Amino acid sequence: MPIYAQYYFWLTGISLFCFVLERISPWRPQQKAFRKGFSQDVLWLVFNGHYLGLLMAILTGYVVNLFNTFLYQLGVPVPESLALLADMPLWLQFILFFILKDFIEWNIHRLLHNVPWLWEFHKLHHSIEELDWIGNFRFHWAEVIVYKTLSYLPLVILGIDGSVILIIAIIGTLMQNLNHANLPISWGPFKYVINSPKMHVWHHDVELHGKGGQNFGIVLSVWDWIFKTVYWPDDEEKPKKLGFKDMETTYPDGVLRRFIYPFWKEKP
Repeated sequence: MPIYAQYYFWLTGISLFCFVLERISPWRPQQKAFRKGFSQDVLWLVFNGHYLGLLMAILTGYVVNLFNTFLYQLGVPVPESLALLADMPLWLQFILFFILKDFIEWNIHRLLHNVPWLWEFHKLHHSIEELDWIGNFRFHWAEVIVYKTLSYLPLVILGIDGSVILIIAIIGTLMQNLNHANLPISWGPFKYVINSPKMHVWHHDVELHGKGGQNFGIVLSVWDWIFKTVYWPDDEEKPKKLGFKDMETTYPDGVLRRFIYPFWKEKP
């Protein structure tokens, strides 16, 4: 397989691209490149960007095999066999999969904020106090299981071509890195469709501006505008503080304690 067909090649390139952009045109000039918590986020990048993917591939293969065996015994077609979009042109597969995937993940993101036990996992991502591109990778491994589990059936029945899935994964990584980056981007009139750093920073505001929060968009912002979960007072205004309520007194600092925190909460 050529190197450009591998996700890790694009992950590395996108990360370097966003890092350089932040050095050229930072939105918050006072924010340091290697800000507080950067070294910890490097660990999350390595684990979530590589090792978690390998572990999930093994686990997913095992669980899907058990699930398909169960369906086969019931005489029910396995989800992959439906392949609803497999005969469609790749460009149409791309559009439909991209939109559906983003909408499903937007709903899952809202669940992470509004279901108390899911919020305990998502707290890790919101523990970042200075947003930049690498903050995109600070998330708890159990979040991935939640996303994969809830999106499995709706997406696997489509039978999307592997090249389309790779392209969408690359676009998703680029946009998520940019949305967390220290960059003065709002996309102008396209802000009603595409998420941006100036919009997403309000999602990390310690103050909640709606039920469970605001601006839940992943790549697209359109869902927040449609369902009225937007909070964006002004293009140049910034939140006074990022994080979540009582974070300093109730949430641990170390990687290992944060790794097990949702299962064994102990005040730091």
